[in-house]
Amino acid sequence: MFEIKKICCIGAGYVGGPTCSVIAHMCPKIKVTVVDVNEARINAWNSDTLPIYEPGLKEVVESCRGKNLFFSTSIDDAIREADLVFISVLSNPEFLAEGTAIKDLKNPDRVLIGGDETPEGQKAVRALCAVYEHWVPKEKILTTNTWSSELSKLAANAFLAQRISSINSISALCEATGADVEEVARAIGMDQRIGNKFLKASVGFGGSCFQKDVLNLVYLCEALNLPEVARYWQQVIDMNDYQRRRFASRIIDSLFNTVTDKKIAILGFAFKKDTGDTRESSSIYISKYLMDEGAKLHIYDPKVPREQIILDLSHPGVSEDDQVSRLVTISKDPYEACDGAHALVICTEWDMFKELDYERIHKKMLKPAFIFDGRRVLDDLHNELQVIGFQIETIGKKVSAKRIPFAPSCEIPKFSLQDPPVKKPRV
Repeated sequence: MFEIKKICCIGAGYVGGPTCSVIAHMCPKIKVTVVDVNEARINAWNSDTLPIYEPGLKEVVESCRGKNLFFSTSIDDAIREADLVFISVLSNPEFLAEGTAIKDLKNPDRVLIGGDETPEGQKAVRALCAVYEHWVPKEKILTTNTWSSELSKLAANAFLAQRISSINSISALCEATGADVEEVARAIGMDQRIGNKFLKASVGFGGSCFQKDVLNLVYLCEALNLPEVARYWQQVIDMNDYQRRRFASRIIDSLFNTVTDKKIAILGFAFKKDTGDTRESSSIYISKYLMDEGAKLHIYDPKVPREQIILDLSHPGVSEDDQVSRLVTISKDPYEACDGAHALVICTEWDMFKELDYERIHKKMLKPAFIFDGRRVLDDLHNELQVIGFQIETIGKKVSAKRIPFAPSCEIPKFSLQDPPVKKPRV
């Protein structure tokens, strides 16, 4: 059988970099070269400060970089030398979760490899299987035709996104009835037919994959004249948009129906904890809705650089003209962000937000001081926070007995980062 000794991966981003770093780490006899046209990104991969944050990634890269792992902008040379080129030869979809990508790569649930049903295609499939067999048990390596492989990737992310939108829809019902969505999720999750994964209600899912893959599925269904199927999956995206708008409406309504010129601390900008990735982050959407109402945002995230936050909020579909420079401040720590704020809004479930000195924060905030917990990270602290003096609003639960069930009174329009910006008429 043909043996792969040199691999080229085109693209040094969130997938290519970690994936090929782990391949090099687990296969020391294979030379792995990751190439990209972005010279700054390649320079970062070759430095002590990697371009992305992922737990365990730095250690993996440093263990084999310069030995059998290389990062380069010499794309043509790497392709010519390679026995296998990722993205060009086979369908090998990734099923990584950011924040646990290294663990997922080292101990995958499965590896899926799709190829053409031709002698050449099957030869390539067998060769790539041999690479993964260095550390993945054979029974976990699945081989399919190309269509099955690609559709499996779309369907997997669509099913996960569907579960999040499903529990988020129930969270709205819980707030209206007095139920607790965490208790409901625990009860239904104990049913072995359902399971307890991806039943965490929140301000909405983000990241590069879920929305993109669901929309790809919608497009595919429309193109193949399956409109009912397309509408079914589109509703997963619509519910996610609704949850974000509902949460922003709740902030505005709770702050006496206006946030104009009010300081609001946004804690967390990455789309989930343990990553610096902000793509399709709910924080972008929440920030946009609040900026449109004139709120002054002070944003803190432990892993997202200031430049990335400003870039995301300066997207033409998010803000206009000088909105960001007038309304957005990037804070160096959560205490600075909350100093003098009317409210703090938790948009990312960083563990550090559970350990903050909330008594210190409350003393520096304007009163009444509000906490809007979009990730349910403070559930165990509700009694303590109320004693301190906070008014707490969270997803899928009434925290205060005095609080009436929430029904939004302000209508926030939909928007998508994929849509062209709509210019507002000037008054």
